Amino acid sequence: MRTKQTVSILSVVAVIFIFCVAVQAEDILPVRLLAPQTEGGKPLMQALKERKSLREFSSKELPLQVLSDMLWAAFGINRPDIGERTAPTARNMQEIDVYVVKAEGTYLYDARANMLAPVLVGDIRAMTGKQPFVKDAPVNLVFVADLSKMGGIDAASKEIYAATDTEFISENVYLFCASAGLATVVRGWVDKPALEKALKLRSDQKVILAQTVGYPKE
Repeated sequence: MRTKQTVSILSVVAVIFIFCVAVQAEDILPVRLLAPQTEGGKPLMQALKERKSLREFSSKELPLQVLSDMLWAAFGINRPDIGERTAPTARNMQEIDVYVVKAEGTYLYDARANMLAPVLVGDIRAMTGKQPFVKDAPVNLVFVADLSKMGGIDAASKEIYAATDTEFISENVYLFCASAGLATVVRGWVDKPALEKALKLRSDQKVILAQTVGYPKE
């Protein structure tokens, strides 16, 4: 039979546990990205020459400025007056969302606000691909097509446009990484249904590809 003292202790433990869970859930906050540095870097022809896929990554974190610049290069807004972006999309649908998966949690890149909006607390990097390096690399990008933004286009065209638009964004990441001395690789070997479930996507949101970004392993 539990004594009053035991019940009291258990109650205190329960309160502490609930508090810790609540604090943990609030640990991931929006990240205000820095204004992109649009000058400097390697000339385009040199970046093209050095563009390549690498599959070995350091666990070193990307500085906020580097992360900000990379996301802007990927799919940021380069013409604020009309809201158009660094990568083209069919009919300017802008249907691709870029999720940023890091050790502490997952974010959605908001190009208009230039920030990372929290999506999930916790480390799901291992779910972004089946290769062993994805779980340790500092950043995994997940490209998600929001089919609700694609209007009355037929299903086959949606699939083609979403894949093509994703590749434009991915290639921007490749060129930025070549210019900045980073390593990257785009990946299709992903358990997409499992990742879509983990990200709590709607039925009209589809994972297209993932891409790992980090410093080269020394």
